[in-house]
Amino acid sequence: MKIWFNKINESRRSIFEVEDKDENGVPIDVEVTIGRDEANMLVLESPLVSRFHAVVRRKDNVFELENIGLNVCMIGETEIGVGESAQFDNGMPVRIWPYTLSFELETLPQVSREEFDGHVRKVMANLEQKIHKQLLERLDLVGMESSRTPDQKSILLLEHNIEDCCREMQVFSEENEELLNSVVGLVLRDLLTNQIILEGGQDAAKLAPLACNEFDVPATLIPERETELENLLRMLKDKLQIDIPTDTSEKVRIVDQKAQAVFPSFQRFLHGELRKYVILRALKKDLKDTVFGFGPLQDLLRVPTITEIMVVSSDQIYVETDGVIEKSGRRFISDHVTESVIERIVAQVGRRIDKSQPLVDARLPDGSRVNAIIPPLSVSGPCLTIRRFPKDRLTIEELINKQSLTSSAAAFLRAAVGNRRNILVSGGTGSGKTTMLNAMSSFISSKERIVTVEDTAELKMHQEHVVTLETRAANVEGTGAYTARDLVKNALRMRPDRLIVGECRGGEALDMLQAMNTGHDGSMTTVHANSANEVIERLELLVLMAVELPIKAIHRQIASALDLVVQLTRMQDGRRMVTQIAEVERMDEETGNLIVTDIFNARDGVMLRPTGHLPTFVDQLVDKNLLDLRFLYHEDRKSHGGVNVIDAQPPLARNIAGNPPTAELLP
Repeated sequence: MKIWFNKINESRRSIFEVEDKDENGVPIDVEVTIGRDEANMLVLESPLVSRFHAVVRRKDNVFELENIGLNVCMIGETEIGVGESAQFDNGMPVRIWPYTLSFELETLPQVSREEFDGHVRKVMANLEQKIHKQLLERLDLVGMESSRTPDQKSILLLEHNIEDCCREMQVFSEENEELLNSVVGLVLRDLLTNQIILEGGQDAAKLAPLACNEFDVPATLIPERETELENLLRMLKDKLQIDIPTDTSEKVRIVDQKAQAVFPSFQRFLHGELRKYVILRALKKDLKDTVFGFGPLQDLLRVPTITEIMVVSSDQIYVETDGVIEKSGRRFISDHVTESVIERIVAQVGRRIDKSQPLVDARLPDGSRVNAIIPPLSVSGPCLTIRRFPKDRLTIEELINKQSLTSSAAAFLRAAVGNRRNILVSGGTGSGKTTMLNAMSSFISSKERIVTVEDTAELKMHQEHVVTLETRAANVEGTGAYTARDLVKNALRMRPDRLIVGECRGGEALDMLQAMNTGHDGSMTTVHANSANEVIERLELLVLMAVELPIKAIHRQIASALDLVVQLTRMQDGRRMVTQIAEVERMDEETGNLIVTDIFNARDGVMLRPTGHLPTFVDQLVDKNLLDLRFLYHEDRKSHGGVNVIDAQPPLARNIAGNPPTAELLP
């Protein structure tokens, strides 16, 4: 039996062999102890590993892991707690942080797609780092990088020098053939992904397969090789049946998940010259992206399925797709290159970052939100976080289709917004607060004047009469800063019908509550909180950041200002759901506490459903024909994942901009 193991961020794997047969070649039961103590059979040298961490037993070709350490172990995506045991199959990855282990019998070690991609991309990154080092000695790369729009002469000069470096380093020698076969498979997958993204629903015949790099020079493309590559990519698309789904994100997902499995059947079409051409062109593209663009982020910024890009360090770039965070496999050449790319990104919006100002928040032209921090504040090296938003924000109907909330809850929120109720959206980071706030804003009449206040403009109102205000950081001299509180105070002088604050995270919470109490009904904002009850505690703290007030006085302000709290939760599988809609009813004069009552909540493991509690303002919703109580509490049971959940019939409530239907109440 062989045990392959390596640290999480290292591609080189070590092997530990255990005798699992007797002298006659008959398999015998095996027990392997694992830990950092020298008494173990397999020693993993790390202070994060317990002295005696786990015991792995093999009996009749079945593996069993017993956790005897102080920390959890992972088998695949399953956590094995202290004192627990679990069986696993041959080749399944086992994680004892910071190590990954793979147990094999007579077959080759099973390598997951993520591990394979990470290894191949690291090989490419190491090669690019060596070439980049030589290019620094040959060319004035700093001068090239400073050019916002590189000319063809500079691009050609760079490409020719890359070819010279590859020739001198003998990259395409026979001894590298096996590795090059792995590299070319990953390159083709990236090319196909980029082609799908650029097509964007257009006729594929109108676009060349490699017309996905902004810094290409047609003169360096070989027509014969381009034709061969075009045919190969077309065959890959047919094999993967890419044209069946219409959604670009779904096509990208299919390529990412299935291309590696089908690629071996296309190896025969890759003769030596074509393979060399494809890999050399990929090296040129990556290095041109590094010199003129955003390096390894250039392609990630195009993928529509990616909602967040997180650069932890130069060799660790994570992405969030469908609510799940995973390692991208891509990496920067060095910390210096990472800082250069960060400077290039923030320079687009007139911001700067350097040792004297090592922290910056910015918004990209496409609306993406950027946070960057570099040493000395970031000890591990330059860090970058880019939160991307879809071009078209999700509507309430789409949120219902995604099962983020029910249609009955959506109808109630529509009625509450139409009745000018003050609403606060709460939730954790990345739970979908801004998306929900944006969706609810579509219920506001187009005849009303809206003023929005945000740190970084993210809201996309559906109305025309909207004034958007954005905070500004201090300049180099430390002056010129305008905080959210400054803008909220100014917004109140702009005669808003509705005031929408993207997020309250400081003293502006007091000004927001005062605005809600002084004639600006129908205002909305968001805060970070884990439940509707915790919202009250959060608001207490935010108000106290602005002024010293008795808690009872703060509670009176909240009770008179706030009507509804919409709580969102990010589930373990990455989905965002509305899990609570609660009314802030009143303050108990005896205890001084606020009474918060759920109108909808998610309980018993099913989706959001009504509690049966009628909001105190329900008579107004009915009188104004905004809501029909039969719709609000009518139960239409549907099967969802084996569990009966409560949904609702199509809305009977009026469209706020249209004519209300006649409401008939239950007797």
